[in-house]
Amino acid sequence: MSLAAARPLISVYSDKNVSSGTTVCLPAVFKAPVRPDIVALIHNQVAKNRRQPYAVKVTAGHDTSAASWGTGRAMARIPRVKGGGTSRSGQGAFGNMCRGGRMFAPTKTWRRWHRKVSTAQKRYAVCSAIAATGVPSLVMAKGHVINGIAEVPLVVEDNVQSFTKTKEAVVFLRRNKAWADVAKVYQTRRIRAGKGKLRNRRHVQKLGPLVVYDQDAGITKAFRNIPGVDTIQVDTIQVDKLNLLKLAPGGHVGRFCIWTEAAFKKLDGLYGSGKKPSTA
Repeated sequence: MSLAAARPLISVYSDKNVSSGTTVCLPAVFKAPVRPDIVALIHNQVAKNRRQPYAVKVTAGHDTSAASWGTGRAMARIPRVKGGGTSRSGQGAFGNMCRGGRMFAPTKTWRRWHRKVSTAQKRYAVCSAIAATGVPSLVMAKGHVINGIAEVPLVVEDNVQSFTKTKEAVVFLRRNKAWADVAKVYQTRRIRAGKGKLRNRRHVQKLGPLVVYDQDAGITKAFRNIPGVDTIQVDTIQVDKLNLLKLAPGGHVGRFCIWTEAAFKKLDGLYGSGKKPSTA
C-alpha cells in the first residue's frame, strides 16, 4: 500500500502556492500496490504498439551478377562477380561478409511489431503508476527535484486550466517551486549517442512534471512549449487517456505529477473506491 494512504486529506493550493483552505480526500487508487515489475512489463509491451514497420530492399545486395567459381582453385566458394576489365570482377558478392553484399537475415515488414496486452494488466499497471506518484521517495528516486514542493501529490485549483500563455505557466511553476524540475531538463539536454542523431532524433533530455487536468481551457497550449513538461487529461469517457507511457516513462514508476482539483476528484469515479465501483 502507498505511503500516501496514511495522509487521507490533501490540501488544494492556488496558482500562487497558497493553500486555498479546501481539502480533497485521497482517491482510493493511491492505495493500490506499487508493482514496478508489472509496470515495466506492460510499458515494454504497450510501447511497441506505436512502431512503424521497416525493412531493407528485397533485392539489396543481390543486384549484381555473380556465381561461385567452385572448388579446385584454393579460393572460398562465395559467389564472385562475373566479367573482367574492372576491379569489381572476381570480388565476393551476395554474402553478408562481403563488401556490397546483403545483410544477414534481411529485415521484413511482416515482423510481429505489435503486442496484444491484457486489459486487466494495463489497468493494474496504470493504477500502480498513479499510486507511485503519491510517494515522495519514489518520485525523488526517479530523479525529480521536488525539495521545495508543498505536498505530494500536488493538487492545485482549477483556474490553472484556463492558462493560455507560456508565461503564465512558467510563473505558476516558479511560484509552486516546481521550476527546479524543469531547470533540470534544460541542464540534461544533450546530443544523442548513436545513429539516431542523423534521423531527426538529434537531442535527448530528461522529463519534467506531468500536469493532469480535467477540462482543456487553454492549458495544453500554455505548457506545450516548456521542455520536459507533459499534459494529460482525466476523462471518464476515454479511460485510456491516462497513458502509462506518460505516467511511468521508460517503465519507471514515480513521475512527478501536478493535479488540478477537478481531475483529482475524478479518480474515484474512474477507478472506484473501497465502497463504490468505477462508473467509467
